[in-house]
Amino acid sequence: MRTTRERVVTSIASDQLGPDAVVTWEGTHFGAQIRLMSKITQFDAPRSFEDEQIAGPFQSFWHRHEFSDKNGVTVMTDVVRYRAPFGLLGTLAERFFLDRYLRALLERRASHLRTLAESGA
Repeated sequence: MRTTRERVVTSIASDQLGPDAVVTWEGTHFGAQIRLMSKITQFDAPRSFEDEQIAGPFQSFWHRHEFSDKNGVTVMTDVVRYRAPFGLLGTLAERFFLDRYLRALLERRASHLRTLAESGA
């Protein structure tokens, strides 16, 4: 995620996420450094997990990560529900650019994860 310089900025108890884990991410979006803290609220390994923003730039942000097998290949699906802050201005931002921006960001992240997984890293 070189273009957004996303990285984990808090240490977690182990290298593996699990129930109730809290992770803080930092990245550059729209020219500003953004920090988002999320908590794993549902965990059903190896099928899915959900995280929710507990501090960050959104009014609310919920993200479900689903993993399924399709003919011997793992397929990852992201489901996101969010609300931008600032009432009507936030709603307009969602419609006119945030939805597309977040979709593209998740697609780039998925591509990056696929490259890492297929390289054996």
